[in-house]
Amino acid sequence: MPAHGTSKDVIPLDAVAQLQKARQIIRDEAEALQKTADRLNGTFCDAVRLIEKCCGCLIVTGVGKAGLIGQKIVATLGSTGTRSWFLHPTEAVHGDLGCVHDDDVVLAISNSGRSEEVLRLLPVLADRKIPVIAVTRDSQNVLARAATVTICIGRHEEAGDLGLAPTTSTAAMLAVGDALALILSQARGFTAEDFARCHPAGSLGRQLQSVCDVMRTGDALRVARADHSVRSVLVEQQRPGRRTGAILLVDATGRLQGIFTDSDLVRLFEQHRESQLDRPVSEVMTRQPCTISHRALLPQALEILSARKLSELPVVDDGGRPVGIIDVTDVIDQPLSEEQLLPVSDRRTA
Repeated sequence: MPAHGTSKDVIPLDAVAQLQKARQIIRDEAEALQKTADRLNGTFCDAVRLIEKCCGCLIVTGVGKAGLIGQKIVATLGSTGTRSWFLHPTEAVHGDLGCVHDDDVVLAISNSGRSEEVLRLLPVLADRKIPVIAVTRDSQNVLARAATVTICIGRHEEAGDLGLAPTTSTAAMLAVGDALALILSQARGFTAEDFARCHPAGSLGRQLQSVCDVMRTGDALRVARADHSVRSVLVEQQRPGRRTGAILLVDATGRLQGIFTDSDLVRLFEQHRESQLDRPVSEVMTRQPCTISHRALLPQALEILSARKLSELPVVDDGGRPVGIIDVTDVIDQPLSEEQLLPVSDRRTA
């Protein structure tokens, strides 16, 4: 029985109807994003140039849902090489405007362009000649008219039966913010290595680690001359404690010529070739072993170790000289990507 005072019964949606409505909401947002993309014009490029020339920080401000979108945009900007921070407009007029420098640029987000809290900042920013980039629905509102540059996202009907909760409009704001962040990143020459430095933790950080972060070096690296005997190489390269199971063999110039592993030594004894112990190690070493550049990222090393079923992978510099070695026991806990987990025959070709 419905409760007293209820004006109408609420008919619950069955699972099929829920899915239909959910899919329509996502389609509505996708359509809004397409329209926003189509209406971008030269003012977007003006905004990029303004931020590029900025000697300070990009200050993002907005209130309500637009403010929350602004905080996400700040996170994306920061992780892709653009110094930025979020300024809450209410806190700004209570002292936080003191954190804004004259060489900063402000990115103000408001769908209507009439958010009172944001508009209160404009006279102060104008007095200090701080440029303002507006992200708003059209060019005819107060914020747009006061801004140095205006990026119009267009008027979008919000998704859902009520059409009231910010959905399509906030999706458009976020997409424009992502586009700004990534275009700025590209313009600044932001690299995968730069991205890795911004993301040192978690699964993403591990995927972006350099081989130099995990390779063995110094006393843990066993390097010997390829023209020395097997016996002398083994004696010279004795190491206390844990050691890698491979010796890297170089020529007189220090360039890598081959690799000799514990498995190679075992095979000599299994094949009753003990006489080889006093012959040059170059005769029994693996010539032209698989290597990886010291500039490479860890996922590349994991791919090689996995695809070729290797236990050790020499790391070489630009001159082909060994600078380290990746031992599979050091990276055994590193997660493989979905691509690396596929059989070699099923992997995409470059």
